Order: sequence, then C-alpha cells, then structure tokens
Amino acid sequence: MTQPAASFANRYDIDVQAFEQGHRLDKILHNNSRLAELSRSRIQKLIKEGYVQVNGQAVKLSYKVQHRDHILVAIPAPKELFLTPQELPLDILFEDEHLIVVNKDPGVVVHPAAGNMEGTLVQGLLYHCHDLAGIGGVMRPGIVHRLDKDTSGVLVVAKTDLAHQNLVAQFEKRQVRKIYLAIVVGCPAPPVGTIDTFIGRHPVHRKKMAVLARGGRTALTEYKVLEAFAQASLVQVVIKTGRTHQIRVHMSHIGSPVMGDTVYGGKRAQMVGVGRQCLHASQLIISHPLTAEILQFDAPLPEDMSLLLAALGGDNG
Repeated sequence: MTQPAASFANRYDIDVQAFEQGHRLDKILHNNSRLAELSRSRIQKLIKEGYVQVNGQAVKLSYKVQHRDHILVAIPAPKELFLTPQELPLDILFEDEHLIVVNKDPGVVVHPAAGNMEGTLVQGLLYHCHDLAGIGGVMRPGIVHRLDKDTSGVLVVAKTDLAHQNLVAQFEKRQVRKIYLAIVVGCPAPPVGTIDTFIGRHPVHRKKMAVLARGGRTALTEYKVLEAFAQASLVQVVIKTGRTHQIRVHMSHIGSPVMGDTVYGGKRAQMVGVGRQCLHASQLIISHPLTAEILQFDAPLPEDMSLLLAALGGDNG
C-alpha cells in the first residue's frame, strides 16, 4: 500500500517517545495535541488510505509503534466541488467592490460541508456576487471567518483576492473587534471577567471542543453582564481569539452555558421557546482592506432572542 498522490493541506512529522512504545498507531495519533482537530475515525481512515507512513512505509491500522519510529501524517487537501449559486434572502449591511457584510440569520450554514450542501450562505453570496467564485478557495469562496449554524449576526466576506488576504491578516493579528451578545444560564460571577484557557478537541467526545489543562490553543474571552434576570443573564462577550465554539465552551466552563446550547450546556441550557443557542454576533469593527478606513457594522438582536429577553424580564416581575 502506497500513499496516494495528492496535494496536502498539512503534513506532520512525529517521533514516537519511549512511553508510547507498544501502543496502536491510531491511539498515539489520536492523543497527539498537534492532531487535536482530527477525530479517531478520521485518523483511522487516513491510515487505511495510506496517508500515514511509519519510517517511510505505509502500515496497517493495527500497527504498534516502537520507540523512535518516525511517523509522517499527510492531510489531503479537500476535494474541489462545484458549488451551485442559489437565490437566497440576504440581509446586507454593507457592500462595495471589495467586500460584503451580511447579518446572518440563525439556522443558516456559512459554507457547504457534509450534510449541508445546499442553501448555505456561500451559495447565496455566489448568486448575489457573480465574481465571487474562487476567492479564498473553492468550498469557501470569500469566507474570512465563520459563525456556527445557529449563531446569528455580522459576517464579512471578501470579494477580491486582495481584500481576502488583507482581512485574513487582520483576523490573524487580532486587529478585528468582535462583540457578541449571549443569553446565558444564571449569572456569571464575577459579573465582569476574563476567561483565559487552552481550548482543543475534547479527549473523549471528538466532535466537541473543551477547555484543556494542557495542549490545545490559547483562548481569551472577555465578558460583562448587561442585565440579570431570575433564571438567566444577558451578557456582552468580546473574543480576543477565534477558536472553534470558543464562547460556548468558555461560558459553560464558568458555569453559565449559553441558553439553548444543548451541546455544551446540556439540560441546564434547555428552555421552552428556544430552538438554538442564544448567541448573536452584534458588532464587527474592521479596517477597510483597501482604504484602511475603520468600519463598524452592527446587527440588531434577532426576534427570538428579543422575545426571550422580554419573557425573562416578565418572570422577574
């Protein structure tokens, strides 16, 4: 079995340590912090398809590593798929020849992925912006950052390669200010605080993220309680890093999960009338990629969260 010829998204060189001797290859890779984004099933598939080599040779899934084995893991680039533009409603906050800013509705997937190949924001943008195709990648044309399916709010999309490169750099250098509003369970204590942890793939539930004692990537979140109710609070959240599910993981970590977030909040986060996690990207501040003008975009709180706040206020009496 030989490694298929392909272009690679990432390549990792890993040397087996003495304490790992005799363990299965897939287990060693699954526990490696550098591969935290990969599920065990994904790792096993890479081994079976020959994308993992030990000492220059493809091996079987059952291979048990030896001290000083050299492992090469090659992550193949995503297969290019043709995306069909679709006429979809867009709430456009701003648009010029370089970028477009939208207020994403809850329930809308940003870009196609397994199980969500139709009706995505990207396909709506491709229909609206006829020259968007190819900017920043086939599957994610123009996408600079993303919001979870059930998170609403401000999202900026590049319309040219130059704008895409500039905006990506702004996000990487943490020059973008992102403010969210969340309705959370209970009231965080203290009411104003900073959460500074490492976030990575959950060691057991690999589809989830988690706060880790070691490994993962640094994640910094600032929060402030704006209004407290009997059962919940309205919280303003500013994220300094952009880790997957960062706000949801961090608010759960401090004991106040986002209302409606059954993944990180469980039954505590369930409430009648809430069909999604109550998280909204309310404000985004960037520099225009061509003119350097400071631009601020605001998205009003969506109806479902407004109605919930009204109900919570009524419960307070």
